[in-house]
Amino acid sequence: MGLFEDNNKDFFYTDVVLPFPLRKAFTYKVPHEFTDKIEIGKRAIVQFGKRKIYTALIVKIHKQKPEKYKAKEVLDILDEQPIIYSKQLKLWQWIADYYCSSVGEVMAVALPPSLKLESESKVIINPEYDGDITNLTQNEIIITESIVNQNELSLSQIQDILKIKNIFHIIKSLYQHGIILPKEELKDTYKVKKEKFVELNPEYKDENKLKNLFTELEKAPKQLDVILSYQSMFKKAKKISQKELIKISGASSQIIKSLEKKKILIIKSVKVDRIEKEKYKKESFELKDFQQKALEEIKIQFEKKNVVLLHGITSSGKTHLYINLIEDLISKGQQVLYLVPEISLTAQLIRRLRNYFGNKIGIYHSKFNPNERYEIWHKTLNQEYSIVLGVRSAMFLPFKKLGLIIIDEEHESTFKQQNPAPRYQARDTAVVMTSIFDCKCLLGTATPSFETYFNTKTKKYGYVKIDRRFTDVQPPEIILSDLKDEYKRKKMKGHFGSKLYEEANKIIKKNDQVIFFQNRRGYAPYIECQTCGWVPKCKNCDISLTYHMISRTLSCHYCGYKTAIPTKCDNCGNTQMKMKGFGTEKIEDDLEVLFPGIEGIRMDYDTTRKKKAYHKLISKFEKGEAQILVGTQMVTKGFDFEKVKLVGILNADQMLNYPDFRAVERSYQLISQVSGRAGRRKERGKVIVQTFTPEHPAFIFIQANDFEGFYNLYMKERRGFKYPPLTKLILISLKDKSQTKVSEGGEFLAKRLKLKLGKRVLGPEAPPISKLRNLYINQIMLKFERDNALIKNAKETLIDEISKFNFDTRYKSIRVVIDVDPY
Repeated sequence: MGLFEDNNKDFFYTDVVLPFPLRKAFTYKVPHEFTDKIEIGKRAIVQFGKRKIYTALIVKIHKQKPEKYKAKEVLDILDEQPIIYSKQLKLWQWIADYYCSSVGEVMAVALPPSLKLESESKVIINPEYDGDITNLTQNEIIITESIVNQNELSLSQIQDILKIKNIFHIIKSLYQHGIILPKEELKDTYKVKKEKFVELNPEYKDENKLKNLFTELEKAPKQLDVILSYQSMFKKAKKISQKELIKISGASSQIIKSLEKKKILIIKSVKVDRIEKEKYKKESFELKDFQQKALEEIKIQFEKKNVVLLHGITSSGKTHLYINLIEDLISKGQQVLYLVPEISLTAQLIRRLRNYFGNKIGIYHSKFNPNERYEIWHKTLNQEYSIVLGVRSAMFLPFKKLGLIIIDEEHESTFKQQNPAPRYQARDTAVVMTSIFDCKCLLGTATPSFETYFNTKTKKYGYVKIDRRFTDVQPPEIILSDLKDEYKRKKMKGHFGSKLYEEANKIIKKNDQVIFFQNRRGYAPYIECQTCGWVPKCKNCDISLTYHMISRTLSCHYCGYKTAIPTKCDNCGNTQMKMKGFGTEKIEDDLEVLFPGIEGIRMDYDTTRKKKAYHKLISKFEKGEAQILVGTQMVTKGFDFEKVKLVGILNADQMLNYPDFRAVERSYQLISQVSGRAGRRKERGKVIVQTFTPEHPAFIFIQANDFEGFYNLYMKERRGFKYPPLTKLILISLKDKSQTKVSEGGEFLAKRLKLKLGKRVLGPEAPPISKLRNLYINQIMLKFERDNALIKNAKETLIDEISKFNFDTRYKSIRVVIDVDPY
C-alpha cells in the first residue's frame, strides 16, 4: 500500500490551497486510484467553480467528509515527489497570518509560474450539430468551419482568426444555437529545453574507414570541412553541439543534414539545463585579525541568539565573514540562503562567490524566465545547490537542510514587498524562518535600520561591530558644500559647485574615477509655464510628468504614461515652458560640457532595463573604460571599484524632504552607503555632499561617522510621535475610480474601526499622491503598542470589518489593501 491503508474502501479527503485570495483551504475527495500517490506538498488538478480547472497544492489529508457541500473529486496528481516541504507550508501560513493575506496569495507569489498550470478555455463542436448554418452571421460561419477543420479552438485563437477582441457574444450565440460546447484543458507552461548534439558514426572509429571517408568527401569540400572541424573539436570536448559545429566549421544546417542522411553524422536531441554551469577561477583568502575576532564573536552570539547583526563599516570585509560561515555550514551538509536587495546590482558579488564555491551556488530572481526559475526550484528541492543567492522571493525555495540565512544590506527598503499581496518584509520573515527551519540568521550592513538596531539594544538580537576597513585605509573624508554660498558667489557650473567641480577635475587628471549620485532619473523632474506656473501632470495619477530628453517625452514614473512635450501652456496658452530641477539624464548631458573628452556612463532604471545591461555598464566602469559614473541609488549598493577616489552627492536635501517619518533615516543610509564607494584601496577617498542646509544634524553625524549619535537623537523623535520601532503600524488603503465614493468609504470604515480599536485608528486622509493609475486613494493608519496578543486580536477585528465592508453594496467597487509594517 501507499501512504494510507485502505482496507474498508472508505474515501480519503484532501484539503488543498488554490492560488487565489481566499482565506480557507478547500476539501476534495480522493479517488481510490490516487490513494498511493497523494501526499502533502504535491500538486493536484481540481475543478473549481463550474468549469475552470486549476493546479492546487495538497496541504492536508484526512477522512473528514465536508458537511456543508459535496466534495468534488481530485482529477489528477501531478508530481512524483512533493514540490515543497512541510516547513515551507508553515512559513506560508505565518506570512498569511502576520501580513493579513491568505495562503493562496502566498502560493501565487511563491511558486514559479511553470509550477502553476493554467486553465485555458477552448471550444469544440457539439456532436449533435447537424451542419445547418442558415441563421449564422459571417463571423459565426468562419468560426464554425475553423472548429470543424481543427477539432477545437482556444478563445485566443478565435480572436486571432477574426482580428477582434470582443468575441464573447459570438461564442454565446454559437452555444445557444447548439453548435459548440466548452472544453477545459490544462496548459503546462514549462517546456523542456533541448539541444542538438552531433556524433560521428561509430563505424568511423576504424582508421581505414575514416581515411576512406576523407577521400570520398574530397569532392564535397564543405562536408569535409565539417568532419575535420568535428575531429578537432572532439579532441577538446566529447560532447559537441550542432550549433557549435556550424559556428566553427562555417557550414550551414543543410550540410549537417546531408551528412546525417549519408549516416556519417548522428544527430541527437538532448535535454539541457537552462542554467548553464559557469567557468570559475578558484580563489582563497585569509581573514585579518580583526575579522577573525568578529567571526568568533558571531559564532559565540549564535550560541545564544538565532539572529545576529554584523554592523561593519563600508569596505570592512563583511563578505569575507559571510564566505567563512558559508564554508563551515556546507561542509556539514547544510544549505545557505544569501539574500541581497537587488540582484541586478550584485554582478561583482556573484563572481566572487562563484570563485569560492563554483557551481554549488544557484542564483534566483525575477529576471530569469519562468522555465529557468522552474529548473532552479527543482535543483534546490533536490539539494543540487548548497547556496542560493537571490532577492526576497528566493526565501520561498524548497530548502530541506537550511542552516543559515544571510541578509546583506539588511536596511534596504527593497526587502519589503509592495505589490501584490502578501506584502511581506523579507528581513523580518527570515527572522521567523530561524524558528521554523531551526537555523541562524546574520544581518549585515554598515547602516542598520532603526528596527534592527533597536532589537540589538533590547537584546533580542546579537550584535557584532567592525569599525575598520579591510584595506586599513581610513573611511573617506566627508566635505559639506554649502550651495547657498555657491549660488550667492556665482561659483556654480550647472549643478556642480566649485568644490565638487575642482575636485572631480583633479581626480580625472590622475586617471582615477568619480561617481556622481543624484537620486532622481530623467532629465528634469517637471516642466513649468513661466507665466502662470502650470505643470503638465499624468492623466492617470496625481503626479507631475518627468521630462526625458533622449525620448523627447514627458513620462510618469508610476504608471508609465507618456506624452509629447506641450508646445504651449494648457492653462494660459503661453509658449515659454521651463524645465525645473534635474535628474541623472541631465547630469550625463552636462558632462560633455564640463568634462570634455571624458567618457561617462549613466546607471539608472532607464539604462538597466534589459537583462544584461547592468552587467555591461558595471564591467565597463570596472575595467576603467569610463572615468565617470552617474547614477541613482543603484550606485550605492555593494560595488567595489578600485579607482574610485571621489563621490559627489549633487542634491542631498531632496531625500530629506520626502513626506515619510523614515526620510532622514533613509537619507543617512543612502549617503553613507554611496560614500563608502570612495577610496576603498590604497588611499583615502573624498565625498562632497552638496546641500542648502549643511547644518542639518544628519549631515553632521554622517561627517563624524557617528551612527550611534544619529540613532539616539532621532529615536527621541520616534518616541515623541510613537513611531516604529517603538510601535507597530498597519496601513489600510482604499482605492476607487470615484473620489467621492472612496472618501465616503474611508470615513465609514474608519468609524467602524474606531468603535472597536479606539484611538489606535488614525485618519482617514488622502496620501501625498492621492491618485494612481486612475484610482483615487484614501488611507487609514492603525498604530499599536508592541504587544503580540493585542496586535493579533486587532488583525482579526480588521479582517472581519473589511469583510463586512466588502459586502456593503454601497462600497463593493472599492478595493481595500492591508499593509502590515508599511514603508
